[in-house]
Amino acid sequence: MFLNKAMIFGNLTRDPEMKALPSGMNVTSFSLATNRRYKDRDGNYQDAADYHNIVVFGRQAETSAQYLKKGASAYVEGRIQTRSWEKDGVKQYRTEVVAERVQFGPKGGGAPSSEGGAPAPAAATPATDTAAPAAPDYPEEDINPEDIPF
Repeated sequence: MFLNKAMIFGNLTRDPEMKALPSGMNVTSFSLATNRRYKDRDGNYQDAADYHNIVVFGRQAETSAQYLKKGASAYVEGRIQTRSWEKDGVKQYRTEVVAERVQFGPKGGGAPSSEGGAPAPAAATPATDTAAPAAPDYPEEDINPEDIPF
C-alpha cells in the first residue's frame, strides 16, 4: 500500500490566481508559508520558513480565489505532485500540493506573530464577578468517521 498525503496549515504569500482550463474547469494556484523552530548544533533556536505551491481545481478553486487573500491562513489537504516540462531546451520541475480540501483560517489571518502582533487582551473583569464562563460553541453536525485522518 502506498500513501501520498499532505496536510499544511499556513499563511498565503500572495493572492490566489484563478485560470480556466481548455475544458472549462477552473484552477486556482497560490503559495502557503509555514514556519518551524529548531535547535542548531550550538543549542540556539533557529526559525525557518518553508513555501508550498498549492493547486486547487473545480468549485473549491472558485471559492479559494474569492475568499482567500495574501496573509490569510488556510489549511490544505491533498497529494504531492511533481510536474516537468521543457522550456528553452531546459527541463523545468515544479513540486506542488494538489488540494483535495481547503479550509479557510480565522478571519484576520493566521496566528499572531512573536513581534507583538498578538491581539489586545480583553478588558479585565472585576474580581467580585464570579459568573461561570460561557459554554463553548460546538458544531451542530454529527462527526463523520470518514473525516477522521487516522
